[in-house]
Amino acid sequence: MSRAPRLHSLYVYPVKSCAGIALTGAQLGATGLLHDREWMVVDPAGQFITQRQTPRLALVSTALTGTHLQLSTPDGAQVAVPLAHEGELSTVGVWRSRVPAFDAGAAAAAFFSDWLQQPARLVRFDARHRRLSNRDWTGGLAAPNLFSDGYPLLVLSEASRLDLSARVGRDLPLDRFRANLVLDGVPAYAEDQSAQLQLGGGVVLRLGKPCTRCIMTTIDQTTGLPDGDEPLRTLKTYKYDAGLRGVTFGRNAVLMPGAVGATLRVGDPVTLQA
Repeated sequence: MSRAPRLHSLYVYPVKSCAGIALTGAQLGATGLLHDREWMVVDPAGQFITQRQTPRLALVSTALTGTHLQLSTPDGAQVAVPLAHEGELSTVGVWRSRVPAFDAGAAAAAFFSDWLQQPARLVRFDARHRRLSNRDWTGGLAAPNLFSDGYPLLVLSEASRLDLSARVGRDLPLDRFRANLVLDGVPAYAEDQSAQLQLGGGVVLRLGKPCTRCIMTTIDQTTGLPDGDEPLRTLKTYKYDAGLRGVTFGRNAVLMPGAVGATLRVGDPVTLQA
């Protein structure tokens, strides 16, 4: 008997490109899951640093308490930053956006500089500023997000992951794909064929731009090292999007009216709508 469609898992990524946190429940804010991509690592010029250039970021563990963001590395280094931290303001760059952000201070800068073996600082998004997703993909909705690549949420189905793994010939863990919401009980790539996703008691998300994939999917998140050219090589054989000039896997999503403030829980029933 097939499983009823449900929310398989939930992930939040407090620091862009660092390890994520598996949750059993999470609240939706205007920019997606609370604290998702609220922090980012930058170089001395204020430009964002990700696993694309520095795979060791994958090994920085994150945790959220009621008051602090906690960070740690495999060598035992640790640092904590208050969730409401407001330090010196600077302007930082993430893709084509230039946005204001609070510097997290000297201790966090030393933590990342030591681990990455290059000058780096941690910054927190200044939520008084609105960074909006491309309206061409949001159905005209004003969809604010923080330091994500461009959209509040990323949706993927477990069946899609399993199908790609089978094509590649080995298991590809979910952490390679950095999805926020993972669906179960739906066919592979069902997320690609749908316009909306309804969860739990009526939360509705609009499914928009297919997620174009990069070298980060080839990095082993347990070692912080590149691991060949998969899954990009296989995705190119059947998931290349000429319009987007890249391979795609998963769908970006934005919140429909009424979703802000709702709580999502693993096991919630889901419905994909055409």
